[in-house]
Amino acid sequence: MSTVDRENLKALVRSRQPILVLETSEERRIEKLFAEIAISTRKALSSWSSALGLRRCEVIAGSDNELHHKDPAGMLNVIRTTAAAGIYLLYDFHVYMDEPEIVRLIKEIALAHPQPAHTLVMVSHSFAVPDELRAFSRHYELALPDDQALEDMVQGIAVRYSQQNRGRRVKTSREVLNKLVLNLRGLTLTDAARLAHGAIYDDGAIDESDLPEVSRSKYELLDQSGALSFEYDTAKFSEVGGLARLSRWLQRRRSAFLNASAEVDRPRGLLLVGVQGCGKSLAAKAVAGVWGVPLLRLDFGTLYNKFFGETEKNLRDALKTATAMAPCVLWIDEIEKAIAQGDYDSGTSRRMLGTLLTWMAENTHLVFIVATANDISGLPPELIRKGRLDEIFWVDLPSADVRAEILRIHLTQRGESAEAVDLGALVQTSAGFSGAELEQAVVSALYYAREENEPLATRHVLEELEMTRPLSVVMAEKIAAMRAWAESRCVFAD
Repeated sequence: MSTVDRENLKALVRSRQPILVLETSEERRIEKLFAEIAISTRKALSSWSSALGLRRCEVIAGSDNELHHKDPAGMLNVIRTTAAAGIYLLYDFHVYMDEPEIVRLIKEIALAHPQPAHTLVMVSHSFAVPDELRAFSRHYELALPDDQALEDMVQGIAVRYSQQNRGRRVKTSREVLNKLVLNLRGLTLTDAARLAHGAIYDDGAIDESDLPEVSRSKYELLDQSGALSFEYDTAKFSEVGGLARLSRWLQRRRSAFLNASAEVDRPRGLLLVGVQGCGKSLAAKAVAGVWGVPLLRLDFGTLYNKFFGETEKNLRDALKTATAMAPCVLWIDEIEKAIAQGDYDSGTSRRMLGTLLTWMAENTHLVFIVATANDISGLPPELIRKGRLDEIFWVDLPSADVRAEILRIHLTQRGESAEAVDLGALVQTSAGFSGAELEQAVVSALYYAREENEPLATRHVLEELEMTRPLSVVMAEKIAAMRAWAESRCVFAD
């Protein structure tokens, strides 16, 4: 039980705040919390729901627990005419807040303060306070459990597992236990306990294999907007051809990110700019793979809403979810399209940019941003300055050595031996090809070989390469200008 929550809520009750709003699903926790507050403030505690009506919380059995006043208006009239001050927990009362009579009755109770000093506690997953009641209401957000509370909860579940399984102890290590606690941050104690219970009771152990499932389940609990997608398969850098300098940059910062402390500035993020199809998106996935943390992809397209202010609210909600998922990597793909400022969006793009910049400046959680862009000229300077992001990397067309590596990777992934083809000839013919174009050449060559009912050979791949006009040829002038721009402004990823 959070001491901070108990003392804060007790102070609000003693200050005779008429209406408290708690948006939470932890009803049992609320009831235990206010039971303690009721004792210390010497007030009667009652609860109401449409199913059970109004009843005293301390009554458990016997004739005195007869249910009554299921009607919300009748229940509020009982409270209004009760002389002794009390605390009333009203569950799921949000459904009645569009009824004028209900709103007026609540206001009558609030206006009667301080004689008697009733406290109405609205407990719901979501609660919109009507304008008439704003002056009497106070929203309160329950504190999330800290690391110690989460570890104590996990230890408690492990003890129960042992008691139920003839003393069999839960197998784990300090390192994995710390990672599990880290993954449970941002959840309520109830939700965290559910995930920990699943991890332990699955096989009687907490190991590395449990962590991805915990992360996926946590994301499903948190994400309500659909703007964030959980990337289930994060690539390792062994699956990315080239980008050696970027790989070293990330390895040097892995420990600083995962073991962040006040003494060490944590890595904040990076921007990947370059030619289309050269591995920016794959590199973004690989960051999460190298660091061993969840990868969330932010889709700006799903955020936009025709109603004023709703788009920015959707972005704030998505960023709040990303914060709760920490430690994680937040991937913003083609960010220049997301916040491009035009003349026909009523200032939405500028407000979106302001919301994002404010969050980037104030965020203290372990959320590492990986933004990708094909055209940096569309980005505002305040986004890409140092301090917002740590570095800008240019992802260029692959060199000969990197092309050989990319071809080898794609052949191996499809069950073909790189030794069965002449890589040297393929590399020479594929000058100017991007990684995506090399992959497609391998795929097309396999179709060709199967059509001829033959094993894949060098000629199959060569013919596909010779028939392809790569982007570096089709848009040669634009790519040359982009490369010239990056020469003195970016760190080359390879």
